[in-house]
Amino acid sequence: MSIPPAPQSPYQMPLTPWGAMPPAPPHKSRVGLMAAIIGGVFLLIVVLLLTLVLAGKNLENSYPRAEFSLTVPRTLLDGRFKLAKDDSPTKGQALQRSWRHSWDAEAVHGVAAVYQPAGIERGDLVVTGMYGRFKNTQEIRSRILADNGSNNSQVKVLTPPEDDSPAGSRIKISCEAVTRTWTDGLTLTYPVCAWADGNTWARVADMTLLASTNLDLKATAKSTLQIRSEMLKPIT
Repeated sequence: MSIPPAPQSPYQMPLTPWGAMPPAPPHKSRVGLMAAIIGGVFLLIVVLLLTLVLAGKNLENSYPRAEFSLTVPRTLLDGRFKLAKDDSPTKGQALQRSWRHSWDAEAVHGVAAVYQPAGIERGDLVVTGMYGRFKNTQEIRSRILADNGSNNSQVKVLTPPEDDSPAGSRIKISCEAVTRTWTDGLTLTYPVCAWADGNTWARVADMTLLASTNLDLKATAKSTLQIRSEMLKPIT
């Protein structure tokens, strides 16, 4: 009587016809995993680049169009002041370099000039400004009024800046009264006004004897608005 073979355990691996264990299943290939990772990184880079491009376009579109430039005419205020010195090639260029990387200014050009009365009056009318493309103009007006000092003088603000829109103009003019003391002891009190729009800004310091004896900020704001109209030139 033959003895039946023992039952095979369900956990026993079947033998090959040659009596050897079958080879272990191959490890899952990592090529697909690496391809997925590289593809994901590439997609992320593309998304970031597109975001930066769109952000740059939105920033570009947030600036106003360049429609006006700022010139240095030979006279100001209907001929009352004559050009004494055009400092645009020196001080204007230095101003331009300092504003070149400003977050609220683009394509800037600096202008600086000194005017003197055409009559017997004494003193200087100093105009410092820029043209280009500007936003956040209210803060720009405050910024340029705060920059009234110089290396060889000390400036104190007597009257805080006041905003005015002369004759119902949409352009706001900010004016203040300051006292400047030079190292040689000379002291002068005079008004300083500033405007800032989408294409231009300027600081006008009326350092004449007449202005120093009559600190009428509303009158100075009105004359500053006229200076703006005489210095602006449409870009064709």
